Amino acid sequence: MKRIVKLTLKPERVAEFIEKFPTRKEKILASGCHSVELFRDKTDSRIFFTISEWDDEAALNAYRNSDFFEEIWAYMKQGFDDKPQAWSLENCF
Repeated sequence: MKRIVKLTLKPERVAEFIEKFPTRKEKILASGCHSVELFRDKTDSRIFFTISEWDDEAALNAYRNSDFFEEIWAYMKQGFDDKPQAWSLENCF
């Protein structure tokens, strides 16, 4: 299962987000995620997308219920400039 999350950050939080992402990525991968990539919008440097791959919805939910996620999400919410959006996708074929 793929998960796409769109994050719009406050301008003053962009540099910190980019700097800390590699460490956070390692913790996400250690939580049962197969891969996670970070992308930045070409027209608005405050907009980021993460694309991650999980075994299934249960694996994603286990991560979302983890202490690490709760801690990082509480901190990240302070830096959002818009409501995050997320999509869970599955292969059609």
